[in-house]
Amino acid sequence: MKALTVGGAMIDTIAIIASDRIERMSMINADSSFLLLEEGRKTDAVEISASVGGGAVNAAVAMARLGFDVGTLVKLGKDVRAEMVLSRLLEEGISTRWVMRDGRAPTGASVLVSSHDRNAAIFTFRGANTLLEIADARAEAFACDLVYVSTLSNESADAFPAIVARAKKEGALVATNPGVRQLSSRGGAFQESLARIDILTINGAEADVLVPSLVARFGEGGRGLPLNPGETPPRLLARGFVGGGHELGLTALLAGLRRLGPRYVVVTDGRHGAFLGTEDAILHCPVLESRVAGTAGAGDAFSATFAAQLALGRSAEEALICGAINAGSVVGHVDTQSGLLSSPELDKRLAATAGSLKVRRWSH
Repeated sequence: MKALTVGGAMIDTIAIIASDRIERMSMINADSSFLLLEEGRKTDAVEISASVGGGAVNAAVAMARLGFDVGTLVKLGKDVRAEMVLSRLLEEGISTRWVMRDGRAPTGASVLVSSHDRNAAIFTFRGANTLLEIADARAEAFACDLVYVSTLSNESADAFPAIVARAKKEGALVATNPGVRQLSSRGGAFQESLARIDILTINGAEADVLVPSLVARFGEGGRGLPLNPGETPPRLLARGFVGGGHELGLTALLAGLRRLGPRYVVVTDGRHGAFLGTEDAILHCPVLESRVAGTAGAGDAFSATFAAQLALGRSAEEALICGAINAGSVVGHVDTQSGLLSSPELDKRLAATAGSLKVRRWSH
C-alpha cells in the first residue's frame, strides 16, 4: 500500500534536565505549567542529543515501519541539516523523490527542553518548512492510497486546499493533523477544505481554536453522554471546548466537524486519551500506561498510526487502540522516532492488550 506524507521536516535538539535542576510553575486555574530558566546561568543536562523529526517525517517513518511504500513531500534548505534529514529518510526506506531543496531558508530546527513530567517546552525555527508552494505539489506525487498532511507552517498553509484537492482527485484516503497556527490564521480555507478530508485529528487546544466558527454555523452548547453510576467522565467530555468567548460541548464539536466533511474526527488529550466521532458512535480510548521519557512525537505517532490502520481496513476501534499503542511506545524514548513500532510488533502488542485497553463506546 502506498502513502505520501506532506508537511514539516526538522532537526530536533533535545536537552533533558533533571527535575531538581530546573523549577516548574503550575497554574492553579488552568492546565498550563512553565519551566523557569534562570538568565545567565549554566544548567547541567542529563543528556543533549540531536535527531530528525517534523510532522511529515515522523508520520513517514511510522508508516514505513508499518509496511507502507512511503514518500514524503517536504522542503529543506541547502545545508547540513538537510543532509541529516535525507540520510534518515533513506535509512528508513522512504522515497525522497518529492523532497525539495530551497536556498531561501535553512532547514527547520527545534530545541526541546525536557524536565519534570517530560512534557517538553519546544523552541521552533520553521525555516524552509514555510516555503512549500502549490507548484511543489505535483499531481503524480498523490497517486497513492493514503495522503497524510501534517501541520503546515505559515505561508505553506496557503497550499493546503490545493494539496487535499489533488489527493482527493487521485482517489486517496486523505488524513490531516493541522496545528494551532494553521487553524487560527487560515481557518476559513481549512474549513472549506474539510469536505475533501476523510480523517481529521486535532488536540484539545486546536479544537478550542475552531469553536467560534463552529458556533457561528451550528450554535453553542451540545448534549452530554450518558455515564454509568460512579463513572468518571474523561476530561474533554467534562470540560468541553472554549474559544472566543463561546463554549461548545464534545458531542457538538464532533458532530459539527463531521457535518463539514470528515468521516472520522479524532480529538486527542494527552494522558487523558482520545475521542473519536464517526457516523455510528463516539468512542473514547485511554492511553496505554507507559514509562515516559519524552512526549514529543506521541501525537504524530497516534494520528499517523490511526490513519494507516484505517487504510489497511481495520475497524475504527482497533485503529484507535493501535494509535494508543504506538504513541505509548514513542513516549518511552526522548526522540520522536525510536519508539515507532514495526507492523509485527504492533500486532503482537495489540494482541497482548486485548481486554486491558478498553474503548468506551456511545452509539448514536
